[in-house]
Amino acid sequence: MTSDALRATDVRKIYQTRRFAGWRRATARSGRAPDDGAVEALSGVSMTVRPGERVGLLGRNGAGKTTFLKIASTLLTPTSGEVLVFGQDVDREADQVRALIAVVPQEGKPFFHLTPREQVYTYLRARGLSRETALSRTAESLAQMGIEDVADRLSVTLSGGQRQRTMVATVIATEAPLLFLDEPTIGMDPFARRAVWECLRRLTRKGSTILLTTHYLDEAEALAERLYIIDRGTVLVEGTSDALKHRVGGTLRVSVKGGKEVEALFASFGHCVGDGEAVHVITEPPRLGEIMEVAVRHGLNATVGPVTLEEAFLRAVGRSIDDEAS
Repeated sequence: MTSDALRATDVRKIYQTRRFAGWRRATARSGRAPDDGAVEALSGVSMTVRPGERVGLLGRNGAGKTTFLKIASTLLTPTSGEVLVFGQDVDREADQVRALIAVVPQEGKPFFHLTPREQVYTYLRARGLSRETALSRTAESLAQMGIEDVADRLSVTLSGGQRQRTMVATVIATEAPLLFLDEPTIGMDPFARRAVWECLRRLTRKGSTILLTTHYLDEAEALAERLYIIDRGTVLVEGTSDALKHRVGGTLRVSVKGGKEVEALFASFGHCVGDGEAVHVITEPPRLGEIMEVAVRHGLNATVGPVTLEEAFLRAVGRSIDDEAS
């Protein structure tokens, strides 16, 4: 195996709808120059994940995270560019790559006619694990996910959070060299989410590598050793959580409710980011009194807190992670 668990170079993905494809044929027959009408989901994504790392992809819905994970896990063919998994090309050597990876897809669900125990065990056996190893890992992963009490119930009878934990249990039981997890804790309660975090930490200590997407910034900060922020199919910034926060330009975040209308008044105190009707001012402690004075003068409420990963995201993207990409 190579020194990189994953290396992506200038990966692009362009979709063309049937409507545009038909229109292109019609315009070609008429002699008019066709407009390609393409939707570019990825615009040249490059990244590297080292063995044993936990790397997070952050971005709004529609930013390109899931598209990239589908390409990296052999589920989608890139329009151009290259993704290597331990030196194997995901497009030309897909069979070899699949033996090295395991995937929790976004909105993935266990087979409704299987129990969680059957789901995990069957998947492991299909991957070639022995009966003894599959039984042992099945029991261990179900215990780690805290679903032993429902392990023999049909998946169709489980709650959404229990089904999601079954999917995570299925993948962590593989102990594959590279795990792709697309929103792995969606629908889980806080205790279940933390159980997943500990399982993923344990896996990387044993040698696995993890690439995950998440909408939970606390999850990204607690779990990922490095982060890539993606927007409109492009990597905007990369680094550790601390490094990204240091780029924001201050140590304090002052949130002024209703401050959007007078945002210009706060611009001289630091970097300002609009968030709906609110304005967040990233600044240093010496400017705090002046900011508060302006807020009081205009009858606005202001709260103060330390800079967080959310500020780094807002600075890079310009909008909240909860906003839809357009």
